[in-house]
Amino acid sequence: MGRKPSHSSSSRRSWRSYIHPAYYLRKPRRLAVVTIIFVLSIYVVMDHHSQRTEIQHLQKKLRALEVEKLNALDMNVGGTPSDVMVEMGKVDKLVKSKPAEPVSPWGKTVGSDDDALDPDTKKKRDEIREAMEHSWSAYEKYAWGFDELQPQSKRGVNQFGGLGATIVDSLDTLFIMGLKPQFEKAKEWVKTSMNFDVNYDASVFETTIRCVGGLLSAYDLSGDSMFLNKATDLADRLLPAFNTPTGIPYNTINLQSGQAYNPGWTGQASTLADFGTEQMEFIGLSERTGDQKYRQKVEKTIDVVEENFPEDGLVPLYHDPNTGHATMDKVSFGAMGDSFYEYLLKVWVQSGRAPSMQRYKTMWDRSIGTMLSELIQKSTPSKYVYVAEKQGGALIHKMDHLACFLGGMLVLGSDGNPRADEFLEVAKGIGRTCYEFYQSQPSKLSGEHYYFYEGRDLQVGHAYNIGRPETVETLFYLWRKTKDPIYREWGWNIFQAFQRQCRTPSGYTGLQDVSRDPPQQDDMMQSFFLAETLKYLYLLFSPDDIMSLDKWVFNTEAHPLKIKFSKVEDSSEEASLGRKGGQKGTSLRGDVVA
Repeated sequence: MGRKPSHSSSSRRSWRSYIHPAYYLRKPRRLAVVTIIFVLSIYVVMDHHSQRTEIQHLQKKLRALEVEKLNALDMNVGGTPSDVMVEMGKVDKLVKSKPAEPVSPWGKTVGSDDDALDPDTKKKRDEIREAMEHSWSAYEKYAWGFDELQPQSKRGVNQFGGLGATIVDSLDTLFIMGLKPQFEKAKEWVKTSMNFDVNYDASVFETTIRCVGGLLSAYDLSGDSMFLNKATDLADRLLPAFNTPTGIPYNTINLQSGQAYNPGWTGQASTLADFGTEQMEFIGLSERTGDQKYRQKVEKTIDVVEENFPEDGLVPLYHDPNTGHATMDKVSFGAMGDSFYEYLLKVWVQSGRAPSMQRYKTMWDRSIGTMLSELIQKSTPSKYVYVAEKQGGALIHKMDHLACFLGGMLVLGSDGNPRADEFLEVAKGIGRTCYEFYQSQPSKLSGEHYYFYEGRDLQVGHAYNIGRPETVETLFYLWRKTKDPIYREWGWNIFQAFQRQCRTPSGYTGLQDVSRDPPQQDDMMQSFFLAETLKYLYLLFSPDDIMSLDKWVFNTEAHPLKIKFSKVEDSSEEASLGRKGGQKGTSLRGDVVA
């Protein structure tokens, strides 16, 4: 007796018939349905593959843009380029990613930095920003394209060869303060009108710190390679100054002919601050261009300094560029010496504290050790801490306002230093003394330098004021480190004095004599008033993550450069201007402390 077919065997015969070609050839309608299904399946597969390919292409394009304009993506205030945002938007739409945090047209996270400020602090910071807007608009109106503005005469003057010193000095200040229209106008001038082919005998030092430094900083902040190209062009014109037997550069060079020399007033010597204050900018330029010739020039200078470095670390102010030897024995942490010591520390910081740059820190440690033991003095009766000068083994009890930067330098150098407590105490003392430079005068603004006398504390020497930044620079560092509100109070008092004594309808002036009230104004708005003084005041009243000190280091003209610069960095790095941040206790570099 035969077996009844099972349900499963019947099903197998049915499915075999479905896959037999004759099944469809006998029924054209069946063939059409199968063909349509097959075509649609192929389309879906190909569309999915096409989307994946497009996503990968856009992601590669985005990464390429990030390499070129990385810093614009890292920063919240001022600078996410529109083309990057377009590509990011395409990728987000395709992969249906979570929407990005709302941003303004210039990339600044809406309201983030303001959330970290109490209303009074925010109001003060806004007033400082308005002072920058007032300074800039006056310059635009009366001196556009000139180096500096004469507010009383309402005209521009060229003291730096017509390089537009105020424009290039102000680029990063405008960017940091979120003044986009002003920044864009300045950028366009740099692009179309900044000309270095001029018959002008330029200070290698001033041109480096103001112009090369300002252009590099604008590049780091905005990501626009035009700034880097301009900095490279200018640096190439400065390089012949380094062609001396030792590599110590001449102080002055003609930008057109390349002829370099030292001025007669130095006795044909090169001055310490001049040849020791190009390292940050030229090393930074090599890191950004890949061309090592800039680093090699300035490191050769340091080779000579290191070979002749005195046992006590106190380097004389004048050196023969032919032999490398000092031509006199005066030592000062003020004029002509100050920024040499600043750069010994900051070049090391700029490198990310790399072992390869340790020699800079080693020299700095030796210099500062002797400064603390021999040059740091206290006045009587008020015990104001000051740094004396030295010549022929004798102390000169005089301190320049320029030397007020020392407080900030000591704070910066205190992180991880076994003498950190000592550094901080001296820094606080210098901050107090330099604030007294202001408060001791009827105008409440500082003179250019002070003498210290037994039993009489301090007395102003040269009584003019040109809006220098060094005191507010130290107050900025002390605030970042200690969070003591006294430093904001002192900074605000200084700013208010500038408002009372120096503001005019057409910009800010200096003063001829701070010992008078009201004092007589001069007729010059120095470019560093915008580059440094207003910037440090603004940062004093900003959250720590705006220009975090573990991501940026300021050159001696207050132009911020990225620490350990790399063209390929982690884009998740929190380097944004205006990130939300609290006002908890922090370390110097802005790291939150529990």
